[in-house]
Amino acid sequence: MAQKFYSTASADKFVDLKQAVLRSLPSDKGLYMPAEVPGSDEVLQPGWRDWSFAELSYRVASAFFYGSVPEKDLREMVGQAVNFDAPLVKIAEGMNILELFHGPSLAFKDFGARFMARLMGWLTREDDRELTVLVATSGDTGGAVASAFHRVQGTRVVVLYPRGKVSALQEKQLTTLGDNVTALEVSGSFDDCQRLVKAAFLDERLSEKLNLTSANSINIARLLPQAFYYFRAAQQMSEDAKPVFVVPSGNFGNLTAGLLARHMGLPVSHFVAATNLNDVVPAYLRSGHYEPRPSVSTISNAMDVGAPSNFVRILELHGREHRRVAGQISGFHFDDRATRRAIREVKETTGYLIDPHGAVGYLAAQQWRRESGDHEMVILETAHPSKFLDVMEDELGPGTVEIPERLACLATRDKIAIEMGAEEGSFLDWLSGMIS
Repeated sequence: MAQKFYSTASADKFVDLKQAVLRSLPSDKGLYMPAEVPGSDEVLQPGWRDWSFAELSYRVASAFFYGSVPEKDLREMVGQAVNFDAPLVKIAEGMNILELFHGPSLAFKDFGARFMARLMGWLTREDDRELTVLVATSGDTGGAVASAFHRVQGTRVVVLYPRGKVSALQEKQLTTLGDNVTALEVSGSFDDCQRLVKAAFLDERLSEKLNLTSANSINIARLLPQAFYYFRAAQQMSEDAKPVFVVPSGNFGNLTAGLLARHMGLPVSHFVAATNLNDVVPAYLRSGHYEPRPSVSTISNAMDVGAPSNFVRILELHGREHRRVAGQISGFHFDDRATRRAIREVKETTGYLIDPHGAVGYLAAQQWRRESGDHEMVILETAHPSKFLDVMEDELGPGTVEIPERLACLATRDKIAIEMGAEEGSFLDWLSGMIS
């Protein structure tokens, strides 16, 4: 029997994979969740530590998408999507970095975006309608999605990003591709961009006419592949290791994927949510009260989220009980001054170049060890430091960070973006103009 998906706002209503992926957001304003989260016996079979990354990823994907995608097609999707590694790098005793930036856009979002693009292509293979992909980005998501869907037949992509709140190279990744990718430069925050995307999905006429889908982590197909690299990290550790995973967090899709991986048998002791000044979830973990608020701009911009969409999924996985959530996750937040200090400290003490988001993770790992004792820590390094060149060179000096060619070549390309206000009416009117 094929996997079904339900809305976090209507647990008794189920849809199939195609509707969950292509419609992205239920009309009741919830988020889709798998009806059955696989157990450990479905992934961690004898010999799993010796599997290739592609085979491991296929087993995880198969556990979620059983009965919906034939084995041959699913293996092909995974093989094409996960054709780069997520190496584990030891920087100090008990301190490990999981590098998630070896994909085309140099950010962890490549794992989910590349898989999702191929799954959507397969789901719409017999449809005679163009698919419109909407994505809000605080920096890295947009680049990964734009890269994954660029020139994909039958799709057009609209990327919304907050003006002045992404790095220069991140912006180039969003605004220089052209073809089927359109960038909207929004006068507001990431939360405004995310709100506009959700408003479009809740407009039934627009959603139907434009065949809308989302590439944010609100889309279950973007979220689930992020479980792949948690198991890859475990493969590279000793058999008796049960690490603490430290996750730099913004919209909390990455942490949600880790929690799903734990349910599937991932050997893990605890999760640490590392945030910048946008500390809505760490505050909830301390108090039991969830109070979204406007986001604050920081140098770790991909985490500048004041109303994280995936928080509801985290609650859902723990029966909506604060006690259970806080038993699985600890949270710490740090300001830009501390983040800059951490970038310098990691380089001086270990020689490792860590980006601002990873630096927040490093600080959280240190804090956890001070409060809870020595544990084997795995810090998720979510983006290549060259994507934040200004910050890195401010702290470490010019020429410290080598810029990969796939980023360097963007510097001379012209930015093409449409300026957009943060009002829902203006955005919906603009989308209406796309209806042919």
